[in-house]
Amino acid sequence: MNFSISEIKDKNDWENFLLGYREKTFLNSWNWGEFQKKQGNAIWRLGVYEDGRLAGVSLVIKILAKRGTFLFLPHGPVIQKSKCQNPNVKSNPNVKIQIFKKIAEELKELAKKENTDFIRISPIWEKNPENDKIFRESGFRRAPIHMHPEVTWELDIEPSEDKILSGMRKTTRYLIKQAQKNKDIEITKSRDVRDLETFNDIYVQTARRHHFVPFSFSYLKNELLSFDGDNEVLIFTGKYKGKAVSSAMIIFWQGAAFYHQGASLSEFNKIPVSYLLQWEVIKEAKRRGCRVYNFWGIVPRAFDESQLKHSKHPWAGLSLFKMGFGGARKEYVATQDLPLFARYYLTYFFEKIRRIKRGL
Repeated sequence: MNFSISEIKDKNDWENFLLGYREKTFLNSWNWGEFQKKQGNAIWRLGVYEDGRLAGVSLVIKILAKRGTFLFLPHGPVIQKSKCQNPNVKSNPNVKIQIFKKIAEELKELAKKENTDFIRISPIWEKNPENDKIFRESGFRRAPIHMHPEVTWELDIEPSEDKILSGMRKTTRYLIKQAQKNKDIEITKSRDVRDLETFNDIYVQTARRHHFVPFSFSYLKNELLSFDGDNEVLIFTGKYKGKAVSSAMIIFWQGAAFYHQGASLSEFNKIPVSYLLQWEVIKEAKRRGCRVYNFWGIVPRAFDESQLKHSKHPWAGLSLFKMGFGGARKEYVATQDLPLFARYYLTYFFEKIRRIKRGL
């Protein structure tokens, strides 16, 4: 087998390849690359060809940060995964290893040209010994922090609405029904930047309450605009007596919906606006033909409901909320780093301290 790598310039080539694969998120999409360009980041869309046939893709982003300059692969690379039409088909692990090594070689060359300190990969690969071994044997080490969720919560939304409701936690189902009866609660959806401003107002207050650094309004606007052209994004706003108290930015891409950005006002926690908002998101995703609703990140350890209620993890409450809608936990290989220069270790210790301070 002969392997070669070249940049993919055609959106249809990129999207059509990904259409045939199950393990992927909107971070692999063409439009996420367009978002990165709006953010001022240099990107490369690499395609790996096996005997002339496209066999893998990876979005590569050059990150310029105070803690160090690095090449980053968000939820990549996507290679030799099982096709949606036949999820039971398994790929040849040796081919997967060869393709990954080819990508790693290309990344090293690119890193030299771009003068970066290290390479970071946040893989969308199932956590198992085989996948861990591929990174370890290629010289990668576990990163001190994650860049994107390494444990997510996914809900199969192909069943009927009644079936989905029956699979929810009893309390979640009850609160949705109570919200539906409450005439003071209203859920709207739009692609209007003015509604993004409303989201941002709630989001800033949420960040202050939970002690995290929020994305800038410019970041949120660029994300909205990057997916808006293909009608792949909606802003859901939950109102109580006319006041916006909960909001979410949802991305719809290739048969899945993603709860990427969310916010709510704490003083209205006893009013089940957020529960009805999520239910409206699920129904919209079904109308669009989505098979899966990805709630995005949850606590990294497999806590049950009782443990989550007493956990001090900063994501405990949000994880409990997400898991209440039913679904299953998915865990990926941890974020991986390939150090290239000694400068990397300054970044390593800085990020490790930062993770400890955040309680993660």
